[in-house]
Amino acid sequence: MHFLDQAKIFLRSGMGGTGAVSFRREKFMEYGGPDGGNGGKGGDIIFVAVAGLNTLIDFRYTQHFRAPRGAGGSGSNRTGAGGDDLVIRVPVGTQILSDDKEHVLADFTKVGERKIFMRGGDGGRGNASYKTSTNRAPRQHGSGWPGEEMYVWLRLKLLADVGLVGLPNAGKSTFINAVSNAKAKVGAYPFTTVRPQLGVATHKGREFVVADIPGLIEGAADGAGIGDRFLGHIERCRVLLHLVDVSEDNPVEGYEIVCEELAAYGEGLEDKPQVIALNKIDAVDTKIVAKLKKKLEKISGSEVMLLSGASGEGLEAVLDKLLEAVGPASDEARTSDDPEGEETPWSPI
Repeated sequence: MHFLDQAKIFLRSGMGGTGAVSFRREKFMEYGGPDGGNGGKGGDIIFVAVAGLNTLIDFRYTQHFRAPRGAGGSGSNRTGAGGDDLVIRVPVGTQILSDDKEHVLADFTKVGERKIFMRGGDGGRGNASYKTSTNRAPRQHGSGWPGEEMYVWLRLKLLADVGLVGLPNAGKSTFINAVSNAKAKVGAYPFTTVRPQLGVATHKGREFVVADIPGLIEGAADGAGIGDRFLGHIERCRVLLHLVDVSEDNPVEGYEIVCEELAAYGEGLEDKPQVIALNKIDAVDTKIVAKLKKKLEKISGSEVMLLSGASGEGLEAVLDKLLEAVGPASDEARTSDDPEGEETPWSPI
C-alpha cells in the first residue's frame, strides 16, 4: 500500500427535502384543508477515526463526497425521510485543515473519535404549516435549506512513541529493522527512506511504536533535500532518538545541523526529549568513538549512547533508555475498538 499523508477533498452535506403542497381529499370531508408534510433533513458529513489505517491513499482516487439530500414531504402530513449521514473513516492522527491550510478544523487523536463536521440542511415546510385563521388554503411551501460545502485538506500525522531523526545514512532504517518487524529499505546512498515508516518494537514485555522519517540535511526547513514536510509525523512522539553517524567526517557538526533544522521547523520539536546515540561504532576505532562521545556529551549536555544497528551492539541499552523515556504503556487510543454504529462508510458519488 502506498503512503500518502496529504489529500485535498470536496465535501457537501445533504440539502433538505422540499415541503409538499397537498389538500385533504376524503369522502364526507368537503373542506379537508392543507395536509402537505415537511421535507426531510439532509445527511450530515461525519468523520470517524478508526484503527487499522495509516495512509490517506484512498482519498487520492475519491476526492468528492456528497451526503444524500432529504426526501420531499407528501400528503397526509407525512414528513419526508431524512438523508443518510455520510461517514468518512480516517486514520488516527488525521487533521482537517481549511482550504488555505491556515486553520485546523478538526484533529483526531484517538480511535473512535467522532465529529459531525458539516450539518445537512433542514427540510422545507409543507403547506400545512402555513395554515392560519386567515389563510386556510395556503399554497406556499419551503424548498428545503441547502447543505454546506467546502474544500478541505486532510493531513496525517502518524502517532508513535519514538521518532527517529538524523542525517541521511545515519542508520535509522537499519535501527528500525533491527528492533521491529518493519522492512525499511537500506542502501549505501542518501535518502533511501523517502516516506515515513512505522514499526512496533517489543522490549521487556512492553511494546512501543517507532517512526522513521527521511533524513534531514542543512537547509531542510527551506526545502533542501526532501525538506521538513515529514517532520509532522514526529510532532506527537514522546521522545526522539537522534542517531549520529560516527563514521562521518564531522559527526558533531551533523548533530548540530539536525538540531538546527528541528528548531527551524518549530512545533516544539527542539524541546522534545532526546536520546542521543552514536551509531555504526563497529566501523570506527574505539578511541575515536570515545573521543567523539565525550565531545558530543559536552555540546549536548546529556548522556550519549553507543550503538551499532547492524551488529546489535548497544541495542539493549538504547531500548532500555527509550522505554524509560516513553514512560507508561501506550494510551488507550491505540487499543480501543472500532466504534459501533449503523452508518455506512463513504462511497464514491
